[in-house]
Amino acid sequence: MLLLLLVGATGCSGDGAGETVSRLVFPEAPQDTQLYDTSILDDESRWTVNNAHDPAIIKTDQGYYVYSTDVRVAGEAKPGVMARKSDDLINWTWVGQALPGIPKEALDWTGAVNLWAPDVIQVGDTYRMYYSASTFGSTRSAIGLQTSSSPEGPWTDEGLVVKTSENEKDKLNAIDANPVVDAEGNSWMVYGSFFDGIYIAPLDPETGKFKGEGYGTRIAARDRATEEGAAEGPYIVYNPEFKKYYLFVSYDSLFEDYNVRVARADSITGPYTDVNGMNMLDTEHLPQYEVGTKILGGYHFTEGEGWVAPGHNSVLKDGDDYYIVHHARGETDKNWPYLHVRKMLWTKDGWPVVSPERYAGETTQDIPKSMIAGEWEGLALDPSVDGQVQAVPYTLQANGKMKSENGSGNWTFDGKQTLTLEWKESPWGGSSTEELKLLPSWDWERSQPALVVTGLNDRGIAVWGKQLKAAEE
Repeated sequence: MLLLLLVGATGCSGDGAGETVSRLVFPEAPQDTQLYDTSILDDESRWTVNNAHDPAIIKTDQGYYVYSTDVRVAGEAKPGVMARKSDDLINWTWVGQALPGIPKEALDWTGAVNLWAPDVIQVGDTYRMYYSASTFGSTRSAIGLQTSSSPEGPWTDEGLVVKTSENEKDKLNAIDANPVVDAEGNSWMVYGSFFDGIYIAPLDPETGKFKGEGYGTRIAARDRATEEGAAEGPYIVYNPEFKKYYLFVSYDSLFEDYNVRVARADSITGPYTDVNGMNMLDTEHLPQYEVGTKILGGYHFTEGEGWVAPGHNSVLKDGDDYYIVHHARGETDKNWPYLHVRKMLWTKDGWPVVSPERYAGETTQDIPKSMIAGEWEGLALDPSVDGQVQAVPYTLQANGKMKSENGSGNWTFDGKQTLTLEWKESPWGGSSTEELKLLPSWDWERSQPALVVTGLNDRGIAVWGKQLKAAEE
């Protein structure tokens, strides 16, 4: 549902100084989820976005489906891959466990007690589900394949695609599979976690399994094989507008400071470099947190619940729209993982940026300049900051000036969707020029419509903001 607002004044000019009456559409109030609701713990039909971890999304002619890791707050998860469905990317219903448990070959090899990080791709009339089996901290792992004629199953076991042992020379870890088709129609699987990093291997389009011997090509890694030095949960998407492949990975500790990084390449096998030209295979550069463009991390706005450790994302390209799908943990109790869907926009230079608010049905629209001035708050997703980033207030004045408690500068607007902030001293430190995309959204923290911005600054750091109060005319 959408909320229609009439804004603007008569007399149109290119810089928005005088505007015709515009129809700006904001989302109406979505049904929110009560956080930390213990009454649902034993009723899967009421889980909706609860207990969603490592979500992978697919659009089908029957709706959107998300498949995720077997987890359960305050109890043991039932193994078998969780499946949820939605018609609008906002409201999610429980479908069930896709599998009756852990497939025997995967169980015998790994001793797993649940299944991790599934992903599903449609090939012709067949759905292929890739799942991971392992135990925490081990490289004795396996990725298996199941097939079905329906996104809801039943599923047929096709055996293992790849497995690794605790004795692997390079400590490669066979989990976190993402099947992907390149621009020429070739099939691939990107996978890997911790230890030796992220690999990509060609798939046989007929079988869905590896096309040849070996493990493929390594495309990303970090030096430290520890929880705090993790690079995992790979996902690749191709953007035909920029003719680039984008590799998304999650860094750092699953419970504390998980965050999503992105890099891009001309070829699906790399090399993948970030916005500052750093190669995702560079394990010598220090500090290592500078490698990979951070586009999603823990945050807290001045009102409402904050979120920690967002990560292990998938990406949906739906027509011309892109969405990033990930889990995040509530700051009050990090044991509760929730499903988040956010609109993903693109800078003019071809980098993905993520909305600071969860998706509620918003669409990109040209914004009247008269709506921009007012009280705002914002934050920078600095890769050197672990955990949550706190938002700080600032003011955009109608005369093109802006100020915060410790900074000042000027803002300009292109008359459509791009806001540029030029800080002499930014609220997050140092001079900064920020190119931001405007989006009329739903403010989940304050339960009302609001303008938000997302983009990158001139140092490649992601910047978020949202309007708290429009300036009085």
